Amino acid sequence: MTATNNTPVGDHLVDKIRRRRKLERTKSPLPTEPRIITVSNQKGGVGKTTTTVNLASALARRGANVLVIDLDPQGNASTALGVPHQSEITSVYEVLLGDSEIEEAIQPTTDHENLFCVPSTINLAGAEIELVSLVAREQRLRSAVVSFLERSEREFHYVFIDCPPSLGLLTVNAFVAAQEVLIPIQCEYYALEGLSQLLGNIQLIQKHLNPTLSVSTILLTMFDARTNLAHEVAAEVREHFPTQTLRAAVPRSVRISEAPSYGQTVLAYDPASIGALAYLEAAAEMAERGAPAVNTSNEGA
Repeated sequence: MTATNNTPVGDHLVDKIRRRRKLERTKSPLPTEPRIITVSNQKGGVGKTTTTVNLASALARRGANVLVIDLDPQGNASTALGVPHQSEITSVYEVLLGDSEIEEAIQPTTDHENLFCVPSTINLAGAEIELVSLVAREQRLRSAVVSFLERSEREFHYVFIDCPPSLGLLTVNAFVAAQEVLIPIQCEYYALEGLSQLLGNIQLIQKHLNPTLSVSTILLTMFDARTNLAHEVAAEVREHFPTQTLRAAVPRSVRISEAPSYGQTVLAYDPASIGALAYLEAAAEMAERGAPAVNTSNEGA
């Protein structure tokens, strides 16, 4: 082992073992009240859905009861959690229109016994238009989530809302329903492109619809430690958002990319992988930090 430690592979293995042992010694505190978190970034391809399902999976494995609400018509979060989402399935679409309660749409996942999902179906693609004429159209999801959490026999510790990469009524509903916003940022060129617009939109939501909303967490994704660019982007993000950015960063990983095609999170697909370890570390850090105080200024905006 001593000889192996002198090689890059050996160093990597030793570091991985050290990080896993540290996680095993760390107990994640459970929040006393449900944390409702919208995962959002208007820029596509940043790992938004991947982050949603893998953080939810990691927190479930660390003892929390977790609900994922798939608010993206593509239904990728539902797929990754092994949840059926054909058009005839009762889904978040019926919940938004008031035709069903979350209790009727919620499904157990194949990922973990503590992890549940309200799936999306293709019907959700037309919901933007149908919501326009409804009363309190921006509050539909919030009302459904609050009512569900009050009635649920199971105590949910986290609710993650995966929304589409655009600012329509679906995303507005996600922001109004949540207390926190988690923003994944990829460690690549143009990483911060569009972020100021996203933060501006969040401030508008705070001002007019949800004053308790806070940008609580920023997670660096697709981090390649071999490149100067990744380190430069990470440093820039941490400089602008020192309190929100997690210490943990998610590496660029083939295993993370492969997992959804098998209808799994990376923690189920390859629990020994570096990607699974990174999400477990990020989840532990989120739990340790706890819910933030109300922040209407969005530090770093």
